[in-house]
Formats: sequence, structure tokens, C-alpha cells
Amino acid sequence: MDYLKHIENKIIEPEHLNRLLSLWRFSDEKIVFTNGCFDVLHLGHLKYLATAAGLGTKLIIGLNTDESVRKLKGAERPVNPQKARALLLAGFQFVDAIIYFGEDTPIDLIKTIEPDVLVKGGDYKAEEVVGYHVVTEKGGQVVIIDFVDGFSSTAIIKKSGLV
Repeated sequence: MDYLKHIENKIIEPEHLNRLLSLWRFSDEKIVFTNGCFDVLHLGHLKYLATAAGLGTKLIIGLNTDESVRKLKGAERPVNPQKARALLLAGFQFVDAIIYFGEDTPIDLIKTIEPDVLVKGGDYKAEEVVGYHVVTEKGGQVVIIDFVDGFSSTAIIKKSGLV
């Protein structure tokens, strides 16, 4: 088996997203969506994504493009380019699809995907999460997963002196 090709195939072009979603919906899959920069992967990301994946049968990650990471985090970021970040995430067996987004928020992706479960990490209130109303009005749920203490891409980058 060509494992790298299998991993690369999880990175979905926007024009193929609706076809994939139709297939999953036809198969009665429970679709989970989350998003983020995932610039320097760490144990906190692994636990967060594994927990998110366990809330359904298919996990889609909306991944910020390099340009959108720079807007959010500053000119020195991302440390890892979007293709590398996408491949690393796609390497997790519980991740089913990665799709890039460059907008300020993933609301357009959420409207397209209409996930059964929308997941966000941190100390948000569910009602504050972008896409909350889109998901809950369709009968879905919004789940907040606590951060793992001691793990932060920004802290790792600062400690390493990369930026």
C-alpha cells in the first residue's frame, strides 16, 4: 500500500467536498468538524483531535492557510507551511479529511459541511463558537474540549527560539 498517497488523498479540494459529503451522508456517517492552524503539532493537538474524532465516524479538519495564519499569529508564522501541516494531520488514522480555508472564520465551511458535531478547543462557551447557530438549527451539537495543560504551539515556538 502507498501510505503517503493515502495520506495525501485526505487533503480535499473544495470542488470535491460536496461529493465526499454526499457519500458520507448516504452512508449515514456522523460528521465531526473542527478547525485550526495546527502550526507545531504537539500532544495537546493529538488528544484534542482524537477526542473530537470519537464524537462521530468522520472527522474533517478545516486548516488555516499560510496567509490566514500570518493574519492571526503574525508575520513570522506559520513555522510549518500549510502542505506540511495538512500532511501531518492527515497522517493520523482518525482524521478523514483536511480542507484549507483562508477566511477569517470557518463559517462558510461550516455552512457547506453542516456537521453533526462542531468541536472547538479551549474555554469557549458553546454559544460563542463560530457556526453554533448553523449546527444547532440543523439538530447538531457543539462540543468544547478542554485544552491539555502545558501544551501550546506558541509556547513551544517561543521556547525553541524559532520566532
